Amino acid sequence: MRVNIKFTAKGKAAIENFNNEELLEIFARYIKTLTKKYDIEVDIPLEVNQNIVNDGTLVAMAQNVNCDVDTFFKELSRDIKVPLKKRLGGKLENVFKTEFIE
Repeated sequence: MRVNIKFTAKGKAAIENFNNEELLEIFARYIKTLTKKYDIEVDIPLEVNQNIVNDGTLVAMAQNVNCDVDTFFKELSRDIKVPLKKRLGGKLENVFKTEFIE
């Protein structure tokens, strides 16, 4: 399953403070932590995530999904706010919305 993680306006403003490699590393770290709690495998393919800030979207591939995928990504959105808020400063609402493509 392909998952398009589309950043909101505030999310885009927050990710502009990071380079592509930092964003990939942050998402990989938080996804790895959450997969210990949820029965799902999520990969972030490098070839389609070359310029996350300009695209405003990060693409993830989910497989072996044995949990509520929507809940997984909602929790990921909440967790991702932590490093983004540190660099942006201030309050951050929803960072991204997810679009699931079978």
